[in-house]
Amino acid sequence: MSDRTGIFAGDDPFEIARRWLAEAEESEINDPNAIALSTVDEDGLPNVRMVLLKEIEDSAFVFYTNYESKKGRELDQAGKAAFVMHWKSLRRQIRVRGTISREEGPQADAYYKSRSLKSRLGAWASQQSRPLASRAALMAEVAKVTAKHGPNPARPSFWGGYRIDPVEIEFWADGAFRLHDRFVWRRESAAKNWVVSRLNP
Repeated sequence: MSDRTGIFAGDDPFEIARRWLAEAEESEINDPNAIALSTVDEDGLPNVRMVLLKEIEDSAFVFYTNYESKKGRELDQAGKAAFVMHWKSLRRQIRVRGTISREEGPQADAYYKSRSLKSRLGAWASQQSRPLASRAALMAEVAKVTAKHGPNPARPSFWGGYRIDPVEIEFWADGAFRLHDRFVWRRESAAKNWVVSRLNP
């Protein structure tokens, strides 16, 4: 499109997303990689929560969590998800919708190993999203898994990554008088070409 210039320029939406995230890392105070991840339960009721995006690949977005958590169960059941990244400092956001697949191989092992020891042990100790008797009970479980798994725990089989393969990516930037700039990239599947459209604000 002739007017897709400046911050919207480029033929690869993943490269644009990486560029925007790099800019946000310079200006956003906390967690520039935070995304509001939306899923639906078996009744179609939406759920949303903040998670940290860990990688923008050449054709997908990757984050990590407990597979047995509520979000993990909803992701596996629906096979679809959406998220938004919003940066107040830049007055921009990226919206993504797509299909889900697990990342539970060497890439997940490598990311797990890169985390702090306390975070790795916490992944073993937390039965994420399930009822917890008390903070003391959680800390007792941390002590138990620390004694069991030691200073170099392997990645739990119930913890790993999810990859979102988008069929839609929207780039939004604040405009004067609420006349925002919006460009949406759409494709029928990961094998198809993108079609880019400008949207009304």
